[in-house]
Amino acid sequence: MYSQLVPIIAPVLVGVLVGFGWQRLRLPFDRDFLTQLVMFVGVPCLILDGITGLTTPPATFLSMVGYAIVVLATCGVVGAVALRVLGQPLRSYLPPVAFGNSGNLGLPLCLFAFGSEGLGLAIGFYLVGSVTQFLIGPLFQGRQPVWRTLLTTPVNYAAITGLALLATGTKLPLWVGNSISLLAGMAIPLMLVALGHALGSFGVQRLPVAAGIATARLGLGFAAGYVLTLVLGLEGTARGVVIIESAMPVAVFNYLLAARYDRHPGDVAGAILLSTLLSFATLPLLLLVALPG
Repeated sequence: MYSQLVPIIAPVLVGVLVGFGWQRLRLPFDRDFLTQLVMFVGVPCLILDGITGLTTPPATFLSMVGYAIVVLATCGVVGAVALRVLGQPLRSYLPPVAFGNSGNLGLPLCLFAFGSEGLGLAIGFYLVGSVTQFLIGPLFQGRQPVWRTLLTTPVNYAAITGLALLATGTKLPLWVGNSISLLAGMAIPLMLVALGHALGSFGVQRLPVAAGIATARLGLGFAAGYVLTLVLGLEGTARGVVIIESAMPVAVFNYLLAARYDRHPGDVAGAILLSTLLSFATLPLLLLVALPG
């Protein structure tokens, strides 16, 4: 069992610990530069490279996009009802309950667990989460127009280009494909380092609130993904990717939006920290459920 899990978990932990240790040692770290490098270069290239390099039929990838929409909608609806019943602010706490860390953590886990096929399918989950968060986050939390964000976000253009290439069966010129693959290679390591650095910066201000959000994100996400695989009879890599991506902890981007629109950023930061620590603690169990028998 451990011989199967260690090669999946260890690289992810090492990347996160590098960023965490860097922050604790107070070494120079330009978070804005790293974030922009990842979001404007690394991730778009990773998405384009993953879609164009798919070894599964296009229909399988598009199905994964549909699964991600179902999981996100389920978490959003159930989370909204629960928060309303508990009398908690929806604009502050629904985004961290609904949006998991499908990028920084989900993508590398699916890569190491299922190889390039898993990464390609996981990109479908990441696309839905990132595009929806860019679209709904500012609108839901700040009541501000989002057209500028959508038009200036390279992830969206990479997704459109990749899906167009996938639909038409068009191949990129070799030099373009090699260049994109090279730049895509920096995305996952830098995402893990950025995640670790962010975790080193966060703290828990109100433990009950942060723990409630963290538990809701992990529990609700896992339940939604697992039940979906049972209902649809998913197997193999598709099943594993759905379960892993659905059960990811609170996405770091939730903190950026909460801080920008003053929606209880301290509570969201605490939820990110606690949910990520809980996720790492339960990761062996999650992988045992997700990996093929």
